[in-house]
Amino acid sequence: MHFQSVYHGEQLFLPNFEFNMQCNQVLGIITDLKRKEILISQLQDHSLYYIFRAQQNEYLHLTVEELITFLINVTERRDVHSTALLEYFSLKEICNVRVKNLTPSKRTYVTLLRVYFAPQPTLVLEEPFFYLEEEDRRQFKRIIEDLSKEKYILVITSNLEDALISCSVIYRLNELGFQQLDIKDSEEDRQDTTDQGSNITLQKIHTKKDGKLILFNPPEIDFIESIDGAVIVHVDGENYHCTLTLAELEQRLANFGFFRCHRSYIVNLQKVREIITWTKNSYSLRLHTGKDNVVPLSRTKLQDLKILLNL
Repeated sequence: MHFQSVYHGEQLFLPNFEFNMQCNQVLGIITDLKRKEILISQLQDHSLYYIFRAQQNEYLHLTVEELITFLINVTERRDVHSTALLEYFSLKEICNVRVKNLTPSKRTYVTLLRVYFAPQPTLVLEEPFFYLEEEDRRQFKRIIEDLSKEKYILVITSNLEDALISCSVIYRLNELGFQQLDIKDSEEDRQDTTDQGSNITLQKIHTKKDGKLILFNPPEIDFIESIDGAVIVHVDGENYHCTLTLAELEQRLANFGFFRCHRSYIVNLQKVREIITWTKNSYSLRLHTGKDNVVPLSRTKLQDLKILLNL
């Protein structure tokens, strides 16, 4: 998949970039609203791409069963039956309810099911999880994982949590360019435990932004991540570059309540509000910060975290 560069005046707003998509893989791009619109505008070949837009409306006057039957007929899917699909979509209990009378989450979920019937080889989903409650998120995650066995799937979102829920490969597109995030989980994530009893005298973490040297007290920091070799310190919704490595920061911040939750992330445990379990091998941490941030938690780090938090 290839995207052309876009300039605003003399400033590069969208770089020229491309990436390979594969089956059995859901790919995600995290970006802002303006860049998202530009990306979607460059995917206008309807023979190749089926694009699901956020807040897309469905046939509200139909019942759920009538809608599924209609989609089967209009796409000429002879290989499926409405009864089997209602079971597969977990909709049997509400099959006779009109779409307009569903809860907002369930109505969005039912609308998203249109992608199941799309004939195009590539499915592009804009903010598919934004309006879904947890149960519907899990159901749709299961469906797109099944679809990825035969289709190429691209999720475009502004929310890291939504990308972590569904995507096996995630890129971030912003003013810094187009960069892949390291979210893969492996046994390599289990590292030697840092000596919590060492005498740490560090009081400040030094960062840079706009040519300025900025110092932070450790408790001010929400989390730290490594992106394509660059270390980014997140404080109150703002990003700051740091010249220290994650390993160095992990050692220096150990006595201030920080935890290496993933090989690419260090989190301030005082900011953790919730441990999210998506599957038996997929976890995230939701932080109570200025922004509702979510960071990945490696399955190999889960038990260490429970010990630290006395869970």
